[in-house]
Amino acid sequence: MKRAYSVSNILNKRFNTLDFEGVWKASLGQPDEAFSAIVWGGSSNGKTDFAVQFAKYLCNFGRVAYNSMEEGISHTYQMAMERHYMQSVEGKFTLLDREPWDEMVKRMKRHKSPQFLIVDSIQYAGITKKEYKELKEYMKSKNKGLIFLSHAQGREPKGALAQFIRYDVDIKIPVEGFRAFPQGRLNGGGEPYTIWHEGAAKYHGDIK
Repeated sequence: MKRAYSVSNILNKRFNTLDFEGVWKASLGQPDEAFSAIVWGGSSNGKTDFAVQFAKYLCNFGRVAYNSMEEGISHTYQMAMERHYMQSVEGKFTLLDREPWDEMVKRMKRHKSPQFLIVDSIQYAGITKKEYKELKEYMKSKNKGLIFLSHAQGREPKGALAQFIRYDVDIKIPVEGFRAFPQGRLNGGGEPYTIWHEGAAKYHGDIK
């Protein structure tokens, strides 16, 4: 039987939060370091660019592994890395080239594994709800962050598993027209995050 907590136990418990600043704090607040998130959006709306930008920022707080299950090492991904000057986080960012789920999990269970894991995309992971939950609980037990990318169907994550993850994770981030719109259990934040200013202005009809 699991431990039951009193009110004072809960109020006195300390959580380790990520000290996000600037636009990242305005959008995502200061999440627990063991946060979970899902990012979804239609094709060519800026989802991958957001993920690369977010990965680069997370490198300020620990090493990041990005499993490109869908695209792998490709010219388009190389261009995304060039656009966002990922050379500046050399040694802190690792791209996994379509690494199978089981191998990825083994990697994350190694000694001194990365602090954050990004899985792109859930539709290419080929897993069950049980496998997802096992990884999420493991990452949480080790105070590590977990982020999934998902295709969209309309304005919703595509597929039953992606929908389940959406309601299960801490932070939900729909992307549309080169803007991310964070929702969910945010410690502060909630402001839209602009991924590409010119593209977002054209899509949303901004005056500025």
